[in-house]
Amino acid sequence: MILPHKKYKIALIGYRLSGGGSDKVMANLSLFFAKNNIDVHIIIVLDEVTYPYSGKLVNLGLLKNKTNGVFNKIKRLISLRKYLKENEFDFIIDFRFRTKILQELLLARLIYNAKTIFTVHSFLIDHYMPNNSWLTRLIYNHCYANVVLTQEMEELIVRKHKLNNVVTIPNPVNLEEICKKSNDSIDLDFEYIIAIGQYENNIKQFDKLILAYANSELSKKKIHLVIVGEGNDEALKKVAGENGVIDFVHFLGYQNNPFKYLKKAKFLVLSSKNEGLPNVILEALACEVPVVSFDCPCGPRTIIKNKENGILVENQNWDKLSEAMNEFVNDEKLYQYCKQNAKESIGPFLLDTIGNQWLDLMQINTI
Repeated sequence: MILPHKKYKIALIGYRLSGGGSDKVMANLSLFFAKNNIDVHIIIVLDEVTYPYSGKLVNLGLLKNKTNGVFNKIKRLISLRKYLKENEFDFIIDFRFRTKILQELLLARLIYNAKTIFTVHSFLIDHYMPNNSWLTRLIYNHCYANVVLTQEMEELIVRKHKLNNVVTIPNPVNLEEICKKSNDSIDLDFEYIIAIGQYENNIKQFDKLILAYANSELSKKKIHLVIVGEGNDEALKKVAGENGVIDFVHFLGYQNNPFKYLKKAKFLVLSSKNEGLPNVILEALACEVPVVSFDCPCGPRTIIKNKENGILVENQNWDKLSEAMNEFVNDEKLYQYCKQNAKESIGPFLLDTIGNQWLDLMQINTI
């Protein structure tokens, strides 16, 4: 049943508006909700804003001091509670990863005062829910919904924790933003493949990717590897040097506009241990760039149709990853076929399509 039309008010709560995949989803949904006459308020914990967004920004990161002690955290929690109480939101959507059990119990039971939707953005569900199923049900079984990105994630959570309010809604891709930004010029004058992601931890496995690249034919064909993302690159440069490809591997750091580098790449390569639903795959395809990716749990297979818009590689088989990179370089017919299918293949993930799934979940009628 669709509720009668009214001006709805939604709070989107995340860590920041920069860097992370879940933060990008929050920013994109704010644009969609605002366009559909919803009063959007974005509440962030860290003072980092680079993504385009719509609505009112409430930056709790400005209240954070250098010590970030107990009293400072309590001050921010009180400010959050006061803001939520004053504004009487129809829905609260939480995009944060959640590992502090007592804090999350307090938020879910005492501070969030509207219909609440919690999101899970990784196959590593313990970054969002306690391993203890009793605690998970105590925190999350009473809320309006728990939104996950793939059917596999939904099945995992239901099987492990017996939650009865889990819903699958994939990440959206903002094609309008990507098309606008991807045509900006770049200063790279060589052919290259690209990998994107932060390397503060080893989820993306860029060290092993460099080795797989070195074992491929690409450097011999003067096709470079460009890595875009945050982190200390010294260890990665050492791997490149030890494997004779230091002149062919380039670290560009964090980029506000990664799309201009995606657009000019031959293909994207994803070498992660695990994913949720990788925004970077959707963004590459939106740039008409095919993808070589491990079939890791659990997002790539949801997007990539093998040898139609990319190549899915047996999970964690590094020799096969090198072979797939070679195949895209040596089999021009296959490469062009995947390239021409790339943009069309993201139809099910467009922002308006996914945004409407969110409206259906909340039974919001904006007409």
